[in-house]
Amino acid sequence: MLDQAVADFTLPATGRTDFSLTNLRGTPLVLYFYPKDSTPGCTTEAQQFRDLYPDFQALKCTVLGVSRDSIRSHENFKAKHSLPFELLSDTDEMLCTRFAVIKMKKLYGKEVRGIERSTFVIDSEGVLRKEWRGVKVPGHAQEVLDYVRTL
Repeated sequence: MLDQAVADFTLPATGRTDFSLTNLRGTPLVLYFYPKDSTPGCTTEAQQFRDLYPDFQALKCTVLGVSRDSIRSHENFKAKHSLPFELLSDTDEMLCTRFAVIKMKKLYGKEVRGIERSTFVIDSEGVLRKEWRGVKVPGHAQEVLDYVRTL
């Protein structure tokens, strides 16, 4: 998928809107996939993107979080942590499947199907330019910002 155009998609987003990729042509996009709202790692990751959001905005870059949680869950998560960016709800796993982020993971010794924490940068022409899979949260948002600055 790297260096290839990302096909358009539309998903429900917080703020009572639907998000479509084609609406962002002309600006870069950071799309980060995370396992679940209000869990420790996902909260820390969202807060790091929140804290760096003004820097992303200065680069005219949109940041969007994606998980399988409902819009209601996303709205609560967004409000509780004052997230300035929208969260997309992928309950049917359409986008998760397209980006191949659904994996079998170990949780308390059991195999469970879930989202592997992953981030993708799509350039202003809609081309996938960078991906991180199996993300470790500390410092990740800064690493993504540093990459966006090179576009």
